[in-house]
Amino acid sequence: MGDFLVYEQDGPVVTLTMNQPAKRNPLTGNTAVPELLAALDRIDADRSVRCVILTANGPSFSAGGDLREMQRQATPEVSEMDIRQEYRRGIQRLPLALFNLEVPVIAAVNGHAIGAGLDLACMCDIRIASEKAVFAESFVKVGIIPGDGGAWLLPRTVGLARAAELAFTGDTIDAQQALAWNLVSRVVPHEQLLPAARELASRIVANPAHALRLTKRLMREALHSRLDTVLELSAVFQAVSHKTDDHREAVSAFLEKRKPQFGQ
Repeated sequence: MGDFLVYEQDGPVVTLTMNQPAKRNPLTGNTAVPELLAALDRIDADRSVRCVILTANGPSFSAGGDLREMQRQATPEVSEMDIRQEYRRGIQRLPLALFNLEVPVIAAVNGHAIGAGLDLACMCDIRIASEKAVFAESFVKVGIIPGDGGAWLLPRTVGLARAAELAFTGDTIDAQQALAWNLVSRVVPHEQLLPAARELASRIVANPAHALRLTKRLMREALHSRLDTVLELSAVFQAVSHKTDDHREAVSAFLEKRKPQFGQ
């Protein structure tokens, strides 16, 4: 797509690969955010896409914010209001775009996921880690706070106490500790990372597109809604689902003991 992101589609699965390995795939000080946003817009508009894999080239998933960009922001020429607008118009658009994307997203974390890189992984629905992956909510180490939504994302991923430990210490944890803390759902040998992500994606995309999209939307809404609101929304989504061709095909295939054939 550009200098930062490689966009590849294989049937219903799109793989997005961050591709500035020499710089450890930073999310600021480059074109990362606009390229990721453009890719998500493209995916959202393509009804054939049913799953996304987000990964990276090189030894790092993403090192997060670029330190030279932080130096620029600390100069007298850049005001506090300038920085606020840069966050609002820049990296803060990513968690909103991924939250609102109805297609499931798998983060295949190949290496260092640091600061905003960790938060980017938490913006995804599922995280698979290479045995070489390491994670840190390291903002405090450079005297700043999670400006990209990490204070909302991380507690919902690992729980408040563990999120606080990560955020207050800035400590780095390895893949096995990330697994024990439910930060990732699986740790695999490094060379098996993408095959494992693709195998999981294949099991996801075997299901009807509308059911995947509505299920993700329902789970996202449930994060900040009351039970009665979620139940009402569930009833509406379910009513729509019952009337789809894919639902009828799924039921018929089950009763006839054959593989279903779903549309887009």
